[in-house]
Amino acid sequence: MILKNNLTGKRGWGLSSSRFFIAVTVMLLTGMSLFARAQPDDGSGRNTSTAAAGRAKYVFLFIGDGMAMSQISSAEIYTTARSSKDIGITRLGFTRLPVAGLTTTYDAGTFITDSASAVTAIATGNKTLSGVLNMDPGKTKSFKTIAEYAHEAGMKIGIVSSVTLDHATPAGFFAKAPSRSSYYDIAVQMARSGFEYFAGGGLLQPRGKNGDQADVIQMAADAGYRYVNTKAAFDALKPGAGKVLAINAVLQDSGSMPYELDRRPDDLSLADYTSKGVELLQDNPAGFFMMVEGGKIDWACHANDAGAAIHDVIAFDNAVKVALDFAQSHPGETLVVITGDHETGGMTIGFAGTQYDTFFDKVALQKKSFIAFNSDALSPYKKNTPKDQAKLADLLPAIKEAFGLDYEFLSGFQREQLEFAFQRSMGDEIERPVAEDQYLLYGGYEPLTVKITQIMNQTAGIGWTSYAHTGVPVSTFAVGVHQELFDGYYDNTDIFRKMASAMNLNL
Repeated sequence: MILKNNLTGKRGWGLSSSRFFIAVTVMLLTGMSLFARAQPDDGSGRNTSTAAAGRAKYVFLFIGDGMAMSQISSAEIYTTARSSKDIGITRLGFTRLPVAGLTTTYDAGTFITDSASAVTAIATGNKTLSGVLNMDPGKTKSFKTIAEYAHEAGMKIGIVSSVTLDHATPAGFFAKAPSRSSYYDIAVQMARSGFEYFAGGGLLQPRGKNGDQADVIQMAADAGYRYVNTKAAFDALKPGAGKVLAINAVLQDSGSMPYELDRRPDDLSLADYTSKGVELLQDNPAGFFMMVEGGKIDWACHANDAGAAIHDVIAFDNAVKVALDFAQSHPGETLVVITGDHETGGMTIGFAGTQYDTFFDKVALQKKSFIAFNSDALSPYKKNTPKDQAKLADLLPAIKEAFGLDYEFLSGFQREQLEFAFQRSMGDEIERPVAEDQYLLYGGYEPLTVKITQIMNQTAGIGWTSYAHTGVPVSTFAVGVHQELFDGYYDNTDIFRKMASAMNLNL
């Protein structure tokens, strides 16, 4: 009614139609500039409307590698199934957050991204090809990361991962490389980054591919890092310790932290490394940026091991809880963002053999990851038993102990599948390149172990479509300063811009 009266000149401002049109246009343009939070509007690269509303001083970015809604929902269903037969879910801490969005993950060359191109998008806001780390598709131009921008602004930086620190996702915040497999070069860039806190897994090639190059650990020490690799030394770290490189005392496959299923109660967890990072980084007037990766969710899903993946999602949620506790004590200063880089394995809640039913309580019977079963039982058996004397019956007690899988209750078809896989494992038929039929059946992993986890998963009502990544969107959750930026449906490159806007970084 007010606009109508102004247009007719009967009431209000009494503007002419042309003057009124100009006034409304100015109002609309002004409103649009305020609405576009992620865009700079003062020529400096900073977003002035965001700055006026307050800057995110403490920023946590949690990346569940390989984690989409199937992995999240499976962990929630499993948690319920352990204590009740009712149909329902026990929500994870991060799925309770006030803001949730959907994020696309395609890269410059394919709808199914790898971790290097995915982290490049998240960390720099740029698309690139799979395997390329923070460089353009032509591999000639490098991109600055959100962590580097934050560091230039005076913020302290923490990088935490349950896999090796030179792996694609953690490396995506400090390194540039035409190939994510340039592990030594990536590790050297870590030592030279100046970031204040690296923690979690180890390094794949600390002395180069052939073990004949300068030791990166010593290089880090020369650059002022305090290197710790025991729980006692880690626990003793206090504010003022300076730059820290903390590698877990117990390393599993390829130098990573153990799967949560295999972690001993007194060993350090992802949450422990997150908590120590907060302790060491928070005493800084400009704040901190910390990236925490649950990397072994992805590794478990590659091997189609739902039990290991579910427990690592829960461990990831425990690490997020550290940040949420910190945010409660620092309201108005903290932003916590949780996302995945892609989905792995084509995990589904539902299997043809169980139709509309699920039995997630069966997942609780599993006590070891696929990799722990290999190292503790299958590999020693293969080493010490001639092929012509090997019998599946010899391993049945170990299978039942590790997975709760009782051979006596398996169907005839399932027994045939196990026997066939056992014969292939004993014949060492997992050498690469893997034949097509072999890959479709076992994905290049130990045939017996993969078949055990597949039968376990199918019995619980969990299915898989792949041993690789898939192209489905992932979920993004947020709470804290400028949490509203993370609502809606957007691309993974937008996460960079949204964080930069919330942090008021000069880009």
